[in-house]
Amino acid sequence: QVVESGGGLVQTGGSLRLSCTASGFRVDDYAIGWFRQAPGKEREGVACITSGDGYTSYKDSVKGRFTISADNAKNTVFLQMNSLKSEDTAVYYCAAEWGDNQLCTYTDLMPYIFKSSWGRGTQVTVSS
Repeated sequence: QVVESGGGLVQTGGSLRLSCTASGFRVDDYAIGWFRQAPGKEREGVACITSGDGYTSYKDSVKGRFTISADNAKNTVFLQMNSLKSEDTAVYYCAAEWGDNQLCTYTDLMPYIFKSSWGRGTQVTVSS
């Protein structure tokens, strides 16, 4: 099971840090992905991490602005979001899938690969 937190309302250019806390498994044994879904759009992969080997990947539009990281002792994965834009507005989800960093190689494929543990999401709204 994974639970997201940290969403909210922020102005353009602001920052938020999302948390994904896992229970029942160790995050460093899994690939953990962050996804988002805006109204009327399909869910998309945003960032991915396999904290066991430190591998990370990002959707092109968030590279340089978002950072995914993990605190294995807290069994939690974070998504630090800086320089937020209105187009980042969405419900953000995290999901876990057992496997290695190959699951994270292509963020476009993540919604089709991650099928196991999904959270309920946290709303991120960026106002201009």
